[in-house]
Amino acid sequence: MDAEASPATGAARELRAEAFVAAPPQRVWALLTDLGAMARRSPELVRMLPLKPGGLRPGQWYVGVNRRGPVVWPTRSVVATVEAPRVLAWDTPSSGARWIWELAPEAGGTRVVHRRPVPRALTRVSGLFASALLGGAAGHADELEAGMREGVELLRVAAEGG
Repeated sequence: MDAEASPATGAARELRAEAFVAAPPQRVWALLTDLGAMARRSPELVRMLPLKPGGLRPGQWYVGVNRRGPVVWPTRSVVATVEAPRVLAWDTPSSGARWIWELAPEAGGTRVVHRRPVPRALTRVSGLFASALLGGAAGHADELEAGMREGVELLRVAAEGG
């Protein structure tokens, strides 16, 4: 896997991970949009549950149950973009972050890019929570980015049949 880390520092920097997957975009998309299985590809996410009927679509709400050591917390995510088989994105209002998965066909497979920009700023609540319970916002961002790299790698392995 080739992964890139942002040269910027701090909790609000754009986090990024990417890899080439030797599988077609449709196969990668099918795995990516199985939100019930998403926790298997995330070191922090325990479960992702829909809060409204209608399936994966823009405007859908999900609650993510997250865990880091003994600390467990929920996050509400609102699906922003579903463009099969290219882009899946959701916003997490409690943190101010947007989570984006981008798939692009490439010779012999798919380029997968997973990004977490912060369009405006991380919320005060997010910063206080990270400082009080997660060892600091910047350190938690580093952990999130490492987890994103791990998640992209696990998605690659699953898509390639491993």
